[in-house]
Amino acid sequence: MNRERVLAVDDEPQILRFLKPSLEAAGYDVHTAANGAEALKAAATHVPDLILLDLGLPDMDGKDVITQLRTWTKKPIVVISARDREAEKIAALDLGADDYVNKPFGIGELLARLRAALRHAAQQSGEQTRFTSDSLSVDILAHTAKINGQALKLTPKEFELLALLVRNAGRVITHRQILTAVWGPAHGEDVQYLRVCVGQLRQKLRPALGAQELIETEPGIGYRLKTVSP
Repeated sequence: MNRERVLAVDDEPQILRFLKPSLEAAGYDVHTAANGAEALKAAATHVPDLILLDLGLPDMDGKDVITQLRTWTKKPIVVISARDREAEKIAALDLGADDYVNKPFGIGELLARLRAALRHAAQQSGEQTRFTSDSLSVDILAHTAKINGQALKLTPKEFELLALLVRNAGRVITHRQILTAVWGPAHGEDVQYLRVCVGQLRQKLRPALGAQELIETEPGIGYRLKTVSP
């Protein structure tokens, strides 16, 4: 069985000394890079399945690395950074990062985020159009959402929002990304529209999920649809 390849990019040697054996012990092949130029070269040469990227690199900002990577690869990018300002997270996600983990982090959380990002990438390679969780089922192509086999009555915007979350299950989607996709570019800043719609959708999903929230909030950033681990 082929091991999935991870490119870990960080300018702190102690971080790389921690990450490499931890990721290898979890079953990944790991290549490392200490700056942006090395990262871009390694991504092209070693073709990783996932890129773990620090934003504070010595030769260029990590967000510039994301921008360059996204011109030619769709491989998942998980940012690790000590920059904890919401604006930094939002900028990285809007540029194409798949997730963001704050330093310091636990290896358990990091591995869970990597698994989620890799699952999402695998789903996107075949464009996920169906989702099942407990008693809820969604079929985007058939334009149906059901609870225990009974049709769930959703408004067009609620279904568009749910379909977007299904296509990106496990991945954080920023407010701007959702608003642009569902309401159009002119509504990229109308976060209140989104909050109201998410609240209504959650209310309708609760009969299927009980106390469990399927739509998770990333405070100040956006939302993600919780996936069921295999």
